[in-house]
Amino acid sequence: MIESAKLLADLKPIDYSGRPDKVRNVMPDDVDGLIVSHLTNVRYLTGFTGSNGLVYLTRDSITFITDGRYITQSKEELESSRVDAEILITSQGEGPLILLQKLFAEGSRIGLESDTISWASANSYISKFDSNTFIPTNGIVEGVRMVKESGEVDRIRAACRIADDALEQTLPFLKELPTEKEFARALDRKMIDLGAQGNSFDTITACGVRGALPHAQPSDTHITPGQMIVIDFGCVVDGYCSDMTRTISVGEPDVKQQEMYNQVIKAQSEGSNVVKTGVKLSDIDAACRDTLAGFGVDQYFTHSTGHGVGLDIHEQPWVRAAGDDVTQSGHILTVEPGIYIEGIAGVRIEDTLHVTSEGAEVLTTAPKQLVI
Repeated sequence: MIESAKLLADLKPIDYSGRPDKVRNVMPDDVDGLIVSHLTNVRYLTGFTGSNGLVYLTRDSITFITDGRYITQSKEELESSRVDAEILITSQGEGPLILLQKLFAEGSRIGLESDTISWASANSYISKFDSNTFIPTNGIVEGVRMVKESGEVDRIRAACRIADDALEQTLPFLKELPTEKEFARALDRKMIDLGAQGNSFDTITACGVRGALPHAQPSDTHITPGQMIVIDFGCVVDGYCSDMTRTISVGEPDVKQQEMYNQVIKAQSEGSNVVKTGVKLSDIDAACRDTLAGFGVDQYFTHSTGHGVGLDIHEQPWVRAAGDDVTQSGHILTVEPGIYIEGIAGVRIEDTLHVTSEGAEVLTTAPKQLVI
């Protein structure tokens, strides 16, 4: 296994220059321009990492707007990203709407990101620009983001490998029977030490009966021998996330817990084996759910089977029972069945997989052994 440090050292800069055209190619015909205000989508299009910015994308131009705090940063990041955008800076007397007023052609139809824009912001556009029509759009940039470029895959792979290495190096601490909080903090620190920018979400560490809470927050409960511990965690490398869950026991668990673990690891294996280009996402979900149904425990699987991973920890595609969407080469998604029995225990096992033309590359490679 290649160490995370080498994967980090080998990362090459991402070229963002082709992304505006990717989005233009899927813009609806009835839209002349698109306001991209969701910061994750702004970053995807431009490489900008600040906290305030928006993009106005037309069929033949791209304009980036931010405030005076980011004069230098925006210039440097867009230049590094090779995005040929006009950069406009707001001032006290000239906010983004004033700047956009100079850009909107009279009578043009402008798309707004309906999934993420607030009601107040949408109304401010409508009231300010009475000669323009504003169209709610859904998932335009997010749909493009689903298919990862090689540089994105490299970053997610590195984030997954850091998580693998961090777990391996932190697992011995479990034998000291720390609290859930103490172990979660140790794991978080180790990911940072290995080169991560931070967590991709708050680490979940839940032992014993608390493992039956799918999104339990780490508590002051001490880890106890013979009780399973659900550990769900990930980190960020250059903006891109990783996600992995392992269920572990310090010493042998009882027969019931061992049975639960065996059922979930079988379901997770069956679901992962389905992953390849061109399969229905619902079929991946069904493979996990049907396996658990065969054991008579599917009623304890209370969430969807997985989700996409990228600049957001939860993004398209969604691996769930509903829908006819299919996998594409370049998708990165999780397979994470679990069962949660109140008053007894919980088990979840999760990998992040890269869909390729040959099948699937499992990016999270930490062992799935139950007992340490």
